[in-house]
Amino acid sequence: MKPIRIFISSVQKEFAEERVALRDYLRGDPLFQRFYDVFLFEDVPAIDRRADKVYLHEVERCDIYVGLFGKDYGMEDEKGYSPTHREFDLATRIGKHRLIFVKDADDSGKVPKMQALIKATGEQVVRRRFVSAAELISAIYGSLVQYLDEHELIRSAPFDASFCGNATIADLDDEKIHTFLSRARLGRDFPLPKESTAMEVITHLNLLDKERPSNAAVLLFGRQPQRFLISSEIKCAHFHGIEVTKPIPFYRIYKGTVFDIVDQAVDFVLSKINLAVGTRVLSVQAPVAYEIPPEVIREAIVNAVAHRDYTSNGSVQVMLFADRLEVWNPGTLSPPLTIAKLRKPHGSVPCNPLLAESLYLTKYIERMGTGTGDMIKRCRDVGLEEPEFALTDGFVVTIRRKPELAFKAVGGITGEVTGEVTGEVTGEVQRLLTVLVGEMKRTDIQEALALRHEDHFRAAYLIPALTASVIEMTIPDKPTSSKQKYRLTEKGKRFVEGGE
Repeated sequence: MKPIRIFISSVQKEFAEERVALRDYLRGDPLFQRFYDVFLFEDVPAIDRRADKVYLHEVERCDIYVGLFGKDYGMEDEKGYSPTHREFDLATRIGKHRLIFVKDADDSGKVPKMQALIKATGEQVVRRRFVSAAELISAIYGSLVQYLDEHELIRSAPFDASFCGNATIADLDDEKIHTFLSRARLGRDFPLPKESTAMEVITHLNLLDKERPSNAAVLLFGRQPQRFLISSEIKCAHFHGIEVTKPIPFYRIYKGTVFDIVDQAVDFVLSKINLAVGTRVLSVQAPVAYEIPPEVIREAIVNAVAHRDYTSNGSVQVMLFADRLEVWNPGTLSPPLTIAKLRKPHGSVPCNPLLAESLYLTKYIERMGTGTGDMIKRCRDVGLEEPEFALTDGFVVTIRRKPELAFKAVGGITGEVTGEVTGEVTGEVQRLLTVLVGEMKRTDIQEALALRHEDHFRAAYLIPALTASVIEMTIPDKPTSSKQKYRLTEKGKRFVEGGE
């Protein structure tokens, strides 16, 4: 962001202390140094230009004009105007934001021309009075904070409730909003009827800021959320060893709404970890089990997306190693939560409450702070170590891997499907073949594999399986038919039976 330039007027000796104190304060304050750049005439090196040309040029360049009016009017030019008067008139004429500060409680001791200037400014702007440098700093602090607030550069509301800069209602996808509506009605008895308009839905969810889309609205329903919130993507990497190495064997960056990126990241992990397939003794459908319960993976990733700090330039990172899964997000715990409290029943303290609400309504998360407790319990139930939670340069969840535990979960193993398979039948295709029984719809196959993201499933599983001719459509002439199902080809049957 381009710095907001502040021009501090007056080179009069009576303000020497105040001007330096003000400059040093603004340049040293952690908040103001992020946004403001301060100009003082005294900081200009010796140059071959008239002084009045220099300071008037700086008034033209500035965003905020700060006028310091004291007892003296200042040295007059050939037309009887002081530098301070010239600066104020120019700032007024070209529409600069003006902040006027008058020294002393009254103007009785000031020269007539300064009294006249103070009176003239009072007819245009609200003036503030000060006696000392400390009072001046206190007065200007409030004015500069108000400027940042009015220009929506800082916020008092949660990030997700604030207006998403440059976004309009047209940047939201009505189809995504109606998909949400259907899921929320089915999952949590969402009160709005299915005929509700997109605007009615986002209004009900409090996703508007002065009739403009909030950050949460763009993250949930944006056509291209990363166009406005660049770091809201998820970066996924798979390493064969136990350390980060380059080149990374498998690396993906997922973009889209929070629903899209969560589903894609979870599906990415599921496609790389071990999957055990049981016998069909008790059912036509063979039981399957991942080495890490999908619910645990999903909870870790959803939490990272829901509770991260979206003002950070960092993205959520999902890293799968040979011995563990790490999910990192640029964020911290909201008070009064601590790492220790995460392992016990605790209240829900979402960093992004509007985002969390919509994720709850679609059953991506639960309320009442049960998520981490559920992760711990599910890991215990399958014999995994409890997840580890840590705060380093962000918040990280570590889940230890034990591939053999998946095989115990299904009993009577007919085979195992590990992460990557070379050749025309990839690991993803092999997984699809193991769960495909008879004729099945796409949604049934996805459910059997615990996968949610349709586009990822089609690209990584379904289309490669069709291309390899190991499965076929039951209605090949109508590939998009709602009655479309899939079945093994003879080649696919031979592969499942171990013939290929």
